Amino acid sequence: MRGREDQWTDLMRSANAGDDVAYHRLLKSVAPVLRVGARSGLARAGQPPDQAEDIVQDILLAVHLKRHTWKPEAPFAPWLFAIARNKLIDALRRRGRRVFVNIDDFAEVIPSEEPAETLPPGEIATHLAGLPSRQREVLQSIAVDSASIKDTALRMSMTEGAVRVALHRALAKLAAGLRRE
Repeated sequence: MRGREDQWTDLMRSANAGDDVAYHRLLKSVAPVLRVGARSGLARAGQPPDQAEDIVQDILLAVHLKRHTWKPEAPFAPWLFAIARNKLIDALRRRGRRVFVNIDDFAEVIPSEEPAETLPPGEIATHLAGLPSRQREVLQSIAVDSASIKDTALRMSMTEGAVRVALHRALAKLAAGLRRE
């Protein structure tokens, strides 16, 4: 690999000096290496390799547009691979790194969700009747009537903090009673 990297550096120096043949040789030499790197990068990210060629083209375009920024005294390969890495990351970000799996493939093995247990209305009324009247009124206002804490506090002449405490205590008492059953 070291000989190849030195060759790439020499070709890039010549290309930047105006040698079009050296530039075409450089691009033909780096493209297969970039292709393998793009495919393996996509595979490591759990993505199919179908976008590898697009990534390679993005890399080669970036090399072409930014080749004037490469320093001739520096080796070419690290500069190239930094661009390649950044273009791969850009492509993965555009894809969102999501893995798409057809849900129908798993329909047989996905357990269905058990239905939530509900109490008959009579039992709910019994549990609510066991609450102190203030807690029951707060719970009714917020949970059933969908009133805000602020509105409940105004209507019941309570502070918002007192409404929150009453609601919390009512829910805790209901939960304890339901657990006992």
